[in-house]
Amino acid sequence: MSKKIHEFNDIIRKLRKDLFGKGPERIHTVFVENMAISTLYGNLTPTETFIAKTSEGREMVHLARTKMIQDVYSEGPPEGLEELVGAKFVHLFSDIKIEENIAVSVFVFDKNIT
Repeated sequence: MSKKIHEFNDIIRKLRKDLFGKGPERIHTVFVENMAISTLYGNLTPTETFIAKTSEGREMVHLARTKMIQDVYSEGPPEGLEELVGAKFVHLFSDIKIEENIAVSVFVFDKNIT
Protein backbone atom coordinates (compact mmCIF):
# COMPACT_ATOMS: atom_id res chain seq x y z
CA MET A 1 0.00 0.00 0.00
CA SER A 2 2.88 2.39 0.69
CA LYS A 3 3.95 2.19 -2.98
CA LYS A 4 0.42 3.15 -4.03
CA ILE A 5 0.43 6.09 -1.60
CA HIS A 6 3.81 7.23 -2.92
CA GLU A 7 2.56 7.10 -6.53
CA PHE A 8 -0.67 8.88 -5.52
CA ASN A 9 1.37 11.67 -3.89
CA ASP A 10 3.55 11.98 -7.00
CA ILE A 11 0.45 12.51 -9.18
CA ILE A 12 -0.90 15.17 -6.78
CA ARG A 13 2.48 16.94 -6.53
CA LYS A 14 2.97 17.03 -10.31
CA LEU A 15 -0.50 18.45 -10.98
CA ARG A 16 -0.06 21.21 -8.41
CA LYS A 17 3.42 22.03 -9.65
CA ASP A 18 2.11 22.30 -13.21
CA LEU A 19 -0.88 24.40 -12.11
CA PHE A 20 0.70 26.73 -9.53
CA GLY A 21 4.39 26.64 -10.42
CA LYS A 22 5.27 24.89 -7.16
CA GLY A 23 4.17 21.60 -5.73
CA PRO A 24 3.94 20.83 -2.02
CA GLU A 25 7.21 20.11 -0.26
CA ARG A 26 5.69 17.19 1.63
CA ILE A 27 2.44 15.20 1.32
CA HIS A 28 0.96 12.77 3.83
CA THR A 29 -1.88 10.63 2.43
CA VAL A 30 -4.08 7.97 4.01
CA PHE A 31 -6.66 5.83 2.25
CA VAL A 32 -9.88 5.37 4.22
CA GLU A 33 -12.60 3.31 2.53
CA ASN A 34 -13.53 5.29 -0.61
CA MET A 35 -11.44 8.38 0.25
CA ALA A 36 -7.85 9.51 -0.05
CA ILE A 37 -7.09 12.18 2.53
CA SER A 38 -3.97 14.20 1.80
CA THR A 39 -2.28 16.80 3.99
CA LEU A 40 0.03 18.98 1.92
CA TYR A 41 2.81 21.03 3.51
CA GLY A 42 4.81 23.87 1.97
CA ASN A 43 2.46 24.79 -0.86
CA LEU A 44 2.90 28.51 -1.44
CA THR A 45 5.21 30.10 -3.98
CA PRO A 46 7.38 33.04 -2.85
CA THR A 47 5.02 35.38 -4.72
CA GLU A 48 1.96 33.96 -2.94
CA THR A 49 3.75 34.30 0.41
CA PHE A 50 4.44 37.96 -0.37
CA ILE A 51 0.84 38.61 -1.48
CA ALA A 52 -0.48 36.90 1.68
CA LYS A 53 1.10 39.51 3.96
CA THR A 54 -2.20 41.41 3.98
CA SER A 55 -5.66 40.09 4.83
CA GLU A 56 -6.88 40.88 1.31
CA GLY A 57 -3.89 39.04 -0.13
CA ARG A 58 -4.50 35.99 2.09
CA GLU A 59 -8.10 35.90 0.90
CA MET A 60 -7.02 36.15 -2.73
CA VAL A 61 -4.41 33.38 -2.39
CA HIS A 62 -6.90 31.19 -0.49
CA LEU A 63 -9.55 31.62 -3.17
CA ALA A 64 -7.09 30.95 -5.99
CA ARG A 65 -5.65 27.85 -4.32
CA THR A 66 -9.01 26.30 -3.44
CA LYS A 67 -11.12 27.34 -6.44
CA MET A 68 -8.50 26.63 -9.09
CA ILE A 69 -7.73 23.11 -7.87
CA GLN A 70 -11.43 22.26 -7.53
CA ASP A 71 -12.08 23.57 -11.05
CA VAL A 72 -9.26 21.43 -12.45
CA TYR A 73 -10.61 18.29 -10.78
CA SER A 74 -14.19 19.06 -11.85
CA GLU A 75 -12.95 18.75 -15.44
CA GLY A 76 -11.52 15.33 -14.63
CA PRO A 77 -8.90 13.64 -12.50
CA PRO A 78 -5.21 13.69 -13.41
CA GLU A 79 -4.02 10.97 -15.74
CA GLY A 80 -3.44 7.68 -13.99
CA LEU A 81 -5.22 8.54 -10.73
CA GLU A 82 -8.28 6.31 -11.18
CA GLU A 83 -6.21 3.42 -12.51
CA LEU A 84 -3.87 3.67 -9.52
CA VAL A 85 -6.61 3.49 -6.87
CA GLY A 86 -8.89 1.13 -8.81
CA ALA A 87 -11.95 3.40 -8.53
CA LYS A 88 -13.66 6.26 -10.35
CA PHE A 89 -13.00 9.77 -9.03
CA VAL A 90 -16.21 11.46 -7.80
CA HIS A 91 -15.30 14.72 -6.01
CA LEU A 92 -12.55 16.76 -4.39
CA PHE A 93 -12.92 18.73 -1.17
CA SER A 94 -9.97 21.04 -0.62
CA ASP A 95 -8.93 23.84 1.72
CA ILE A 96 -5.73 25.64 2.65
CA LYS A 97 -4.60 27.45 5.78
CA ILE A 98 -2.50 30.25 4.30
CA GLU A 99 -0.82 31.34 7.54
CA GLU A 100 0.50 27.81 8.24
CA ASN A 101 1.02 26.90 4.57
CA ILE A 102 -0.89 23.63 5.03
CA ALA A 103 -3.60 22.30 2.74
CA VAL A 104 -5.95 19.34 3.07
CA SER A 105 -7.58 17.58 0.16
CA VAL A 106 -10.15 14.81 0.43
CA PHE A 107 -10.54 12.80 -2.77
CA VAL A 108 -13.80 10.83 -2.93
CA PHE A 109 -14.08 7.77 -5.17
CA ASP A 110 -17.06 5.62 -6.17
CA LYS A 111 -15.84 2.56 -4.23
CA ASN A 112 -13.28 1.60 -1.64
CA ILE A 113 -9.64 2.00 -2.63
CA THR A 114 -7.99 -1.37 -3.11
